[in-house]
Amino acid sequence: MSSNHWSAASRRSLLATGLAATLAAGAPIPAQATPGHPSGKGPRRPRWDHHLRSTPDKLHWGGYPIDWEPGLTMRSGETVRVDTLSQQGLTNPAVDPRDYFGAFGVEPDEILPDGLAFWETLPERQATGRQYGGHVLTGPIYVRDAQPGDTIAIDILDIDTRVPYGFNSTAPTSGVMATFYPGWRAGDEGLDMPTEVPPGLPAGVWPDVRTHLYRTGIHRGKEVVFFADGIVIPTQKFMGIIAVAPPTGEFVGNTEDAPPPASGVQNSTPPGKFGGNLDVRDLIVGTTLYLPVFQSGAQIFIGDPHSCQGDGEVSGTAVEHSLSGTFRIRLVKDVATELPWAETDDHWVMMGIHWDLDRATRIAVEKTVDFLATTHGLTVPKAYSFASIAVNYHSAEVVDRTQVVTGHIPKSVFVGRR
Repeated sequence: MSSNHWSAASRRSLLATGLAATLAAGAPIPAQATPGHPSGKGPRRPRWDHHLRSTPDKLHWGGYPIDWEPGLTMRSGETVRVDTLSQQGLTNPAVDPRDYFGAFGVEPDEILPDGLAFWETLPERQATGRQYGGHVLTGPIYVRDAQPGDTIAIDILDIDTRVPYGFNSTAPTSGVMATFYPGWRAGDEGLDMPTEVPPGLPAGVWPDVRTHLYRTGIHRGKEVVFFADGIVIPTQKFMGIIAVAPPTGEFVGNTEDAPPPASGVQNSTPPGKFGGNLDVRDLIVGTTLYLPVFQSGAQIFIGDPHSCQGDGEVSGTAVEHSLSGTFRIRLVKDVATELPWAETDDHWVMMGIHWDLDRATRIAVEKTVDFLATTHGLTVPKAYSFASIAVNYHSAEVVDRTQVVTGHIPKSVFVGRR
């Protein structure tokens, strides 16, 4: 995986198209919609040009097949509403979702019909080799005229919950405590948690020990996760996976030396230069995500929806929660980007992706330096100095083996921009 963000060619193309000048000048992100109230009250939700529903024919199980039949084809600048499903409770062919969710007190009418429809297709998907990983992904979305060497800009306009509950998972050796985690060494102990799952529980869920259901709702005018008595956590809804179809014949595995998958399809677990399972909690309403294009039409997949997550996602999951989102998708022609990056009202967000957390941090810093030198005319020494004294680096996710570090470049310090 390349440690460079802007190649020399990328720098030239950025400058030639004026994108660097636009960024340096602080031109605003296209107007973002105000998220509506989950109860249906409050500001009106944005209109959209297309609606891509999460019906079984528009869903993919854990991977990014290249040149699959479009779930939707749209033009640059148009908007799309995308329904997504959390994989929680829907990807075990042997356990009926009604039994799974029922173990947590979820009523049958609270289970999404499209989730049940997807679950019913699992045996056929397994029999025909169309299971690649664990996530449920909606797509692909084709963008007219998008070709390799272009960049796709995805403006996140609106995200809302589809059901009033989500799930988080914990175990003695899950997440950063797992024995396969890069920081694990022989003899390391797990957390002081029960290990033997009582018999008779669907898929060994063990409510509030191995698997936690959290209800969501409105508290003092804001949507929150009702975590425990006296504890409410504000939702921060985002899609854990936003991806383009990856390069042909290039694969990112769960480890650096992993062989290509037998399916020939990139698994959805590790993120990469195509985006994917970034789990960057900053990809909320008001953010723009930039992704390189590797295939004709870009072929965008969206899924792994989360209603709440801390940086790191250290237990292995967030609050996994079925969501719908509205996105404006823009094509930036002839601008080459090597790795994903994002922009908010207040920051430019550089991303470093690598199996090793130290290396991911190094890449994020390199990308920061390159970005500042390219878009703001700083010398490399001054950009490196700036990265150390003004940029905050976060471990966005550290549990998918391939790890993501984000560097947040504050816009406010560039006083000449205003």
